[in-house]
Amino acid sequence: MTTPELAGQTIAFLATRGVEQIELTSPWEAVQDAGGQPRLVSLETGTITAMNGDWEHGDTFTVDHAADSVSAADFDGLVMPGGTLNADALRADPGVQAFVRGFFEAHKPVAAICHAPWTLINAGVIRDRRLTSYHSLSEDLKNAGATWVDEEVVVDQGLTTSRNPGDLDAFNAKMVEEFAEGRHAGQTA
Repeated sequence: MTTPELAGQTIAFLATRGVEQIELTSPWEAVQDAGGQPRLVSLETGTITAMNGDWEHGDTFTVDHAADSVSAADFDGLVMPGGTLNADALRADPGVQAFVRGFFEAHKPVAAICHAPWTLINAGVIRDRRLTSYHSLSEDLKNAGATWVDEEVVVDQGLTTSRNPGDLDAFNAKMVEEFAEGRHAGQTA
């Protein structure tokens, strides 16, 4: 019997109200299926309500940790689901920015999909990086010094990015692969 790829790893999922539900649940299941332990980190403890698209409320999820009560040292990797409302709320929070930056400073893998790279901009970690996102963020990312490409999944030194829910199969596979590889010397703030 083989050991699951992510056995013994704890992976943070950073999300708040308005997270795109499928971009939270699909990677969560991929981490679990690979033997990892996902933990929901948000702006505060309690629950968050996901969205199906930008208009329809989805399910409610229980938060495991407030972002200001944990650090990158507590986790082996970070997943950042999208959703317009989710990403817009997270990117403006200095505690969230520091939490995200901590993963890059520790050379730990990070996976971000859809609108989540907005938070990467505010965390100051994408200059000179190659990545993708939801198409409407392309100019924001370019203006912040990134090379934006329109591809299903992009991996740059431990940073995995994808465009939208249609890319989840490729995103999940690459995300698990990068988490299994562990730290990446080129993953830095």
